[in-house]
Amino acid sequence: MTEDFRIFPVGDSAVTVAFGNEISPELNGRVHALKNAILMSGWTGIRDMNPTYCSLLINYDPLTLTYQVLTRRIRRIMRGLKDVKENSSRIFLLPVCYGGKYGEDLKDVAALAGISEEEVVRRHTAPDYLIYMLGFLPGFSYLGGLDPSLNTPRLKVPRTVIPAGSVGIGGAQTGVYPLDSPGGWRLIGRTPVRPYDPRTEMILYHAGDYIRFFPIDEAEYRRIEKEVEAGTYVCPEERRYV
Repeated sequence: MTEDFRIFPVGDSAVTVAFGNEISPELNGRVHALKNAILMSGWTGIRDMNPTYCSLLINYDPLTLTYQVLTRRIRRIMRGLKDVKENSSRIFLLPVCYGGKYGEDLKDVAALAGISEEEVVRRHTAPDYLIYMLGFLPGFSYLGGLDPSLNTPRLKVPRTVIPAGSVGIGGAQTGVYPLDSPGGWRLIGRTPVRPYDPRTEMILYHAGDYIRFFPIDEAEYRRIEKEVEAGTYVCPEERRYV
């Protein structure tokens, strides 16, 4: 039987299991199913696993687990992967103050889409966005599920500094900047929640979780911001069962 995945070495202490080269919930689901299956197996020698859009990087201790044994185990577990039940995913509800000084590009996104700013907010807050992977910055989430009508080209000249918490749209993706950083996405709002907190080095969510945005006004933004600063804010969560 032909395998519909590939395993190849990455240096002397890691392998990548690749399922294809496209962005889709189905392929990403296989990535996380394999990760969950390996976690449940309790194999010794696994140091870390890093899921991406359509592949899983597995870091291992070559003094405990050889490349040959690891790849053989992966192939064995892949044969029964369809029987692996995925755990429920968390949905993190992120409050966002849209437009104005918090989202100066909202008007441009609305104009390019041919809709009102209010309709942009309605469409942006409608989906549950799958976190395909984390990268670029600690806690920067690559999300899937943006309404195609909101696809917006990146800025021709990126900004040198984007405030932490900014919510932007870049092409067919949306996401939250967890730290002050350069960037070229169109900013439509800002959340007072910290996806990455440098004080504790904790990342709020993980690949395979979901994010749902909901609108708040500036007064609510300031209230939550004070709770976040004090370390008392708890981000609302729901569960999503597949």
